[in-house]
Amino acid sequence: MSNKKEFAIDFAFYTYLWDFYYYNKKKIRSKYKLLSRKFLDFNDYQNPTSFLREPQFEALEIYIFLKEYQDNKKIHEIFTDWYERKGGFENRGDLGLTEGEQYSLFTMEIEEYKSVFSRMKKFELDYSNYIFALTMGTGKTILMATCIFYEFLLANKFPKDKRFCHNAIVFAPDKTVLESLREIQTFDKSKVIPPEYLAWLNSNLKIHFLEDSGTTLNTIDRSKYNIIISNTQKIILKRQHKDKSKVESLFEYASSTGSAYDQLGDLYGFDEPSEEGELLSNQRFSKLTRLGNLGVFIDEAHHAFGDALAKDLGLKKAKTSLRLTINELAAALEKSGTSVVGCYNFTGTPYSGKEVFPEVVYSYGLKEAINKGYLKNVHIEGYTNPKSNEFLRIAVKDFVQKYNTQRFEGMLPKLAIFASTVEELQNELRPQLEEILNDLKIPIDKILINVGDDKITSNDDIREFNKLDSPGSNKQFILLVNKGREGWNCRSLFGVALYRKPRSKVFVLQATMRCLRAIGPIQETGQVYLSEDNLMILDEELDKNFRLNVEELNNTSNDKERFKVRLVPPPVKVTLNRTQKLHSLRDKVVSEPINFDIDQLDLTKYQLRKISKDGLNGSRKISDDLKDEREKKQFSQYTLVAEIAKYLNKSCIEIESLVVNSLPGIDNLVELVSEYNDLLYDHVIPKLFDALYELKPYESKEEYEIDLVKEPKEGYYQFTAKPELVAELSKSEYKAIKEKTFHLDTYCFDSKPEKKFFQDVVNSKDIKKIYFTGMLTHGQSDFYIQYIDPESNTVRNYYPDFLVEKSSGDYVIVEVKGDNKIEDPVVLAKERAARETATASKMEYKIIKGSKVMNGESINILEQDKSYVQTSLVAESQGNYSKGNKY
Repeated sequence: MSNKKEFAIDFAFYTYLWDFYYYNKKKIRSKYKLLSRKFLDFNDYQNPTSFLREPQFEALEIYIFLKEYQDNKKIHEIFTDWYERKGGFENRGDLGLTEGEQYSLFTMEIEEYKSVFSRMKKFELDYSNYIFALTMGTGKTILMATCIFYEFLLANKFPKDKRFCHNAIVFAPDKTVLESLREIQTFDKSKVIPPEYLAWLNSNLKIHFLEDSGTTLNTIDRSKYNIIISNTQKIILKRQHKDKSKVESLFEYASSTGSAYDQLGDLYGFDEPSEEGELLSNQRFSKLTRLGNLGVFIDEAHHAFGDALAKDLGLKKAKTSLRLTINELAAALEKSGTSVVGCYNFTGTPYSGKEVFPEVVYSYGLKEAINKGYLKNVHIEGYTNPKSNEFLRIAVKDFVQKYNTQRFEGMLPKLAIFASTVEELQNELRPQLEEILNDLKIPIDKILINVGDDKITSNDDIREFNKLDSPGSNKQFILLVNKGREGWNCRSLFGVALYRKPRSKVFVLQATMRCLRAIGPIQETGQVYLSEDNLMILDEELDKNFRLNVEELNNTSNDKERFKVRLVPPPVKVTLNRTQKLHSLRDKVVSEPINFDIDQLDLTKYQLRKISKDGLNGSRKISDDLKDEREKKQFSQYTLVAEIAKYLNKSCIEIESLVVNSLPGIDNLVELVSEYNDLLYDHVIPKLFDALYELKPYESKEEYEIDLVKEPKEGYYQFTAKPELVAELSKSEYKAIKEKTFHLDTYCFDSKPEKKFFQDVVNSKDIKKIYFTGMLTHGQSDFYIQYIDPESNTVRNYYPDFLVEKSSGDYVIVEVKGDNKIEDPVVLAKERAARETATASKMEYKIIKGSKVMNGESINILEQDKSYVQTSLVAESQGNYSKGNKY
């Protein structure tokens, strides 16, 4: 294989796409429709009330970026624009993220570009095709629902914009996954939809759940806002090899009329389709062709790994029936004057063996999800040469020893034990398990069997299986045959045991991952028990699908331990003053022409210039403004007036009159803002606002007393932390100073500087009290400060690290922050709000660099007055200080 080809199949464009978006987010969002910005702000995972997790929200950001900023372009077109720095990518840099999240200089030679482009182009479809690769347990179903709801809101607001879907079909591979997609139907939409749009969506949304073969699709032709959720087998086209008999023709006619004979349509003995040959349509497919602006969403759980997904996504020559059906659907819609807006594939991995799928636009991997706590940690054990009974006894005894009768969210932990055949389960596995449970004095009614055979698995067993994730279930040992793959979302599953080598290697990976879904307030650990053969298979499959191995997966826990944290009486109370700011807006009467003072503007900050330097010691050369390279939107008098009116709540007629009579006049303004677009928003609109309105601020201060920690319902809170970063009241080293601190019996610090600050300050004679509050960030405390996020302009809660009481009785709110974060815009926004609250409450606020703490300067900084600390920080930020200190 040539280096060029290797580069193409290893090139992960999605990392550079995210890099560009992240560092240009503010400018990119300014191009979005207002509704898109509102939707993102409402769902931002950093909001205290947001429902979406970080990977869900980031995927939504990329989804809207592709929709709004890239106009639904195909991936090879986006890649070309990115490479050539055009089409919105003019400001992209050469820095990219490596796998270890370190920055590296990225350059691509022309031959490498051509090889990547040709690979993307080779698998081009007639519609945009994007892949969102989020590992299991991160919430792909909710993400799909959120994306569809977004589409419908925008389609309603902008019905002629062809980028937005008016209808959506969600494909599931089988009945198990289909059942999991019911969450789209039952999901509380208020969690992701801004309240002002919820009533419209509830009254217009129509969900069609095609549960079985006899279900017809009853959409109204050319209707909008339909979500069709279906097993792929109920929609896909099939190839007919023989002429239809008269009886088959009769059934086909009956089916087309929507009668009870519909169910026979899926029972014809036709083979899977190929590229050629006559394709047999069905009632549901025909109905889909009469819906406009269709978005196709594929829940890829059945393709999560291996060649099947590669075929579906166009990486293999032979296309599956699903992909062929979507292609035919796109062609049929094109003929009827509409289209498939796009195909959105949701998968668990960006890889197919050694290859990176070329159309991946966002990826969130298995290791990331475990490290972030979105999944359980995992502990994998393999056993060499055990007999089946020995293996089973070891696994069950270890599982019982670890979990016994503990409950998590009120549910018993469960162990799934897989057999390769029904006969093996009945003749070996079941009697062996019953014997082991009898020896352990565990009732055998805790066993549940689900094998897909109604002679063995009764309807009662199915009901028990479906309610495993409920406090009422007493089942703990689940015996399965070829079950529990995709779509089985059992959060109370804490262990998997797999002894026999299955026919499908990927089944080992699919089965073992079932026990990793997160449960409870802290990160638990799933136990995996494998024979040596299956351990080797798991290693291979992890490498193929996640670029991981068993050793790396076992080491994702980061050596954190679980701590139960209890309140130490009496409860600590704090008096705070919070300031509420109000603004009164009054209209002004404009009696004189508005002067925009154009001649006083510094236009150089809007110009694009090239800085060049020959040699290391050469002088810098700065070019003139590169006018032709700058991104510019051309305004006319009408579009300029309309754009201004959007922001000022005035009629276009009134705005036009003001601008026409202004200095330097509307013609000069049109020419200027067409040349420098940002000038319109930085200068022209603010100047008009000041002329039209008078803004008067008012402040209202409220004093109230809060508990530093709320009483936990269960008597304690649970946290995970590295043992070396924990301070416990019970330890002898802290007994001498327990009167000065510990409103909780255990402090779980996030970093070495936090713990060192605590130890230095608590041992100081000049300090009366110190309380660590930085661990209470999930509603356990009312000690927070509200600030306005500089990116989204939404209100968020900030929880400071420490509250310190000096011997003088003065209070200081303290934040210990890594050196590289001091100048972060969010940190600065938190600092401004905290200083305001502290001043109103007759306190001080100090933000201290981690390096200063590690150098033993904590006490000196606490004793310095506020003006010195602020001046010192500003001076240091202008110097040549390290930005990358980590502790």
